Amino acid sequence: MKRQLIIAIDGPSGVGKSTLSRRLAQRLQYVNIDTGAMYRSVALAARRAGIALDDPKALERLCMDLDIRFVRNNGAEKVLLDGEDVSEAIRTPEISLLSSKVSAQPVVRSAMVRLQRQMGENGGVVLEGRDIGTVVFPAAEVKFFLAATARERGRRRYLELREKGLDVDLERTIAEVETRDAADCGRQHAPLRQAEDAVLIDTTRLNIDQVLERMLRVVAERQSRQSQNLKEDRVS
Repeated sequence: MKRQLIIAIDGPSGVGKSTLSRRLAQRLQYVNIDTGAMYRSVALAARRAGIALDDPKALERLCMDLDIRFVRNNGAEKVLLDGEDVSEAIRTPEISLLSSKVSAQPVVRSAMVRLQRQMGENGGVVLEGRDIGTVVFPAAEVKFFLAATARERGRRRYLELREKGLDVDLERTIAEVETRDAADCGRQHAPLRQAEDAVLIDTTRLNIDQVLERMLRVVAERQSRQSQNLKEDRVS
C-alpha cells in the first residue's frame, strides 16, 4: 500500500491558504490541519488569561495545558479550544495581529511544531501556515507557496470582514496586512519564506477554483511519480 502524502502550503496572510487547504484536503480525502488556527487559538487563550505576549514562561505553561483540535460538523470544519468552538472568535482583526506576535515566541512555535508533527507524521494530511515546508515538514512530498499583492490580500480580507457584519476600513485593513507581513518575514525564529522546492502560485489574478486545479495537477504528478518509484523499487 502506497504511503499517503504530506502536503505543505505556505504563504502570507490573506492569500487563501485556509480555504485552499480545506478544499484540497476534501478533494483528496486527506485531513486538513490549519496551523494558523492553532497560533490564533494560543493568542485568544493568552488574551483571555491576561498573559503578556512577551512572557515566554507563562506562554509555555499555557501551551502545555491547551487542548486544540480540529473536527468536522455537518460538513463544516471547526476549531475547538479546550472543547469550545472558537472558529469565529479566532478570526477577528485583533486576534490576527496578536497571533503574529504570539507565533514569534520560540516557546510557542516549539510547542505547536511538536503538535503539528504528531498530527501529520503518518501522511494523508494537508497543512497550511508560514513555515510548514521549511520547518515543520521540510521533507514534505508536496510543497506550495501561495502569493498575492498586499493590496489584493487586504481587499479580500476587507470583503470577508464586511460579509461578517464588521465595520472595517479598506485602507486600514490593507495596512494591517502589510504590518503582518513585516512581522512574519522579519521575526528571528522561523520567518516566512519560500522553500526552495516549493511550487510558487501567484493568486492575485486567480480565483480559488483556478488555484485549486493547479494544486491538484501538481499533487497528481507527485502521486504518479511515487507510484512509479515504488514499481521500480520492486523490480530492482
